[in-house]
Amino acid sequence: MTEPAERPVILAMTGASGAPYALRLLQCLLEKQRPVYLLVSKAAQMVLQMETDLDIPARPAEMQDWFTDYYQAGKHLLTVFGKEQWTAPIASGSHKASHMVICPCTTGTLAAVANGNSDNLIERAADVMLKEQRKLIMVVREMPLSVIHLENMLRLARAGATIMPANPGFYYQPQRVEDIVDFVVARILDHLSVEHALV
Repeated sequence: MTEPAERPVILAMTGASGAPYALRLLQCLLEKQRPVYLLVSKAAQMVLQMETDLDIPARPAEMQDWFTDYYQAGKHLLTVFGKEQWTAPIASGSHKASHMVICPCTTGTLAAVANGNSDNLIERAADVMLKEQRKLIMVVREMPLSVIHLENMLRLARAGATIMPANPGFYYQPQRVEDIVDFVVARILDHLSVEHALV
């Protein structure tokens, strides 16, 4: 049987602000030789263009090659799926991924998962993680939070998800934006049981 450390981590990026969190998490996972299944929504692609200087292609196969080269990762480590690629293994409970992180997570994605809606592969993969009682981490990026947002978080927490808002700490006296990003990513890696030296 495949050990959890060898199983892929699903990383989904949605259209909330916070692309640097996802990119740093992806980098850390690939550096640790963790296989990653990557999903990037159309809105997330727009946020990537606004929040970074990176020229990342939109097509899954080209995106996969781009990130593999950019992070100098092994060719076998990264797989990028399209948002409506329903034949992807992560659309089924029989897949081998042990963890899923939605980072950043929009409140729209939060609502869809909380209510069992699966209109795209990100939402379906999250639904699978819940029904199979596997680790689902949702890095919510929104403020202020409405009662609806809070109720959706409570519903998901009761269903087994880990709600991890992107709230950096400052007791390490960060000197750069990258230090703030690393604080949040370090907490995510802790919950994935991935060793790191970010903080």
